[in-house]
Amino acid sequence: MKYLVLLAVLAVVYGLWRNSQRRAAPPPMQARPAAPPAIPEPMLRCAHCGVHLPQSQALLKDGRSYCCEAHQRQG
Repeated sequence: MKYLVLLAVLAVVYGLWRNSQRRAAPPPMQARPAAPPAIPEPMLRCAHCGVHLPQSQALLKDGRSYCCEAHQRQG
């Protein structure tokens, strides 16, 4: 019987100690919401070499797209 009382006292002490440890610990950081995925951009083919590149980086001349100024001059 005395071992049961001792076990109960130890369980209460452990519970109080653990509860005080939780209060002292900083709260866990909340995860930031993920950034929305980038919107896909149309790809254009260079009229000279055939390389595909995003529309925003393409050089346009006479309705054709080029990947660099050298190819634009040669085209």
